[in-house]
Amino acid sequence: MAPIDEETPAAGPLLPRQLCRVMGFNRNHSSPTGTPYHLQVEDRGPTFDDATEEWVRRVNVIAYANYGEPSARIVYGKDHDLPDVRTHEHNRVVAQRIQDLAAEVRKIIEEKEQRQIARVKNLLERYYRTRDDAAKREFEEANRLFPLVFARAYQELKADRALADELAASETATAKPIAPPVDVEEVVYPLDETLRDRVLEIERVSEELQRDLLALKQRGGADDILQATCAKLLARAKDSLTRRDGSADFAARYLEMTRNSLVTAYRQVRARLTRAGG
Repeated sequence: MAPIDEETPAAGPLLPRQLCRVMGFNRNHSSPTGTPYHLQVEDRGPTFDDATEEWVRRVNVIAYANYGEPSARIVYGKDHDLPDVRTHEHNRVVAQRIQDLAAEVRKIIEEKEQRQIARVKNLLERYYRTRDDAAKREFEEANRLFPLVFARAYQELKADRALADELAASETATAKPIAPPVDVEEVVYPLDETLRDRVLEIERVSEELQRDLLALKQRGGADDILQATCAKLLARAKDSLTRRDGSADFAARYLEMTRNSLVTAYRQVRARLTRAGG
């Protein structure tokens, strides 16, 4: 059944849905490593959310790396849902939220780059010590996708090794410990808009499921079976968001299956939380 959009005369001064959408943010950005990005924050207006079965005002954030180049890819995406209040005043609130998100996404990109630099340094160090082919393949792929990030990691590693050599030459030097592996599991955001929206939906529902499950657990309403089921579904969701193998058809089916299972679990938890007074 299609969602019912409440736009009746009884709604009084409320704006029609087509007027509840403000100008977004589209701007090129160069990170500290020099990698070119394109940052996009878009107001999608009132949207019916299938998981919550409610209308929301959805603002979408997307960041493209290597923008304008053949290796361009989406490295960050997120939906932000605001109340569906159809007034001019709320339009101004949404416009300010878009500016805030535009500032936030710059910081997120820089933090992601720092994690990638740490990961590449770890891979290079591991390869120098062990000649591990898997590590070599990973840092070569990182160099192909993000050459400027790789160059920064390589420069920092050379500086670190030079400092370590100086310390090793002193009488008080101690053996340099091997750095622990840096776990960087980045979400894969497809360039195809339909698949990307499904990925964003899985991320959004996963966050809401974890939040409501915790609230239900605190109220004593989450039994062991429910918690185990949700943990399994959340683990599957994480796998679906980070996997890079398989055909496009398989990816679409896997994402759809994951989404449906998550939404079912989320609705069950939400219903229990409502009965528990949450």
